[in-house]
Amino acid sequence: MKNLLLIAIGAGVGFIAAHQLSKTEQGARFFAEVDGRAREFGEAVVDGYKAREAEIRAAVADAEDALGDLAK
Repeated sequence: MKNLLLIAIGAGVGFIAAHQLSKTEQGARFFAEVDGRAREFGEAVVDGYKAREAEIRAAVADAEDALGDLAK
């Protein structure tokens, strides 16, 4: 229980510090850069997921075709 309280206090202090830092010009630039990088990472994950999904769908379609040929 003590650890949970310490985590909550740490998160609160971190939030307050980040809020104060974001009010400065350097802080705003820092958070804009972090936001941009996070968005780039998210887009890369989505692109990778879509590419892998397309590969799997193609493999399933090939397998269905092969099974259809065997059934004939």
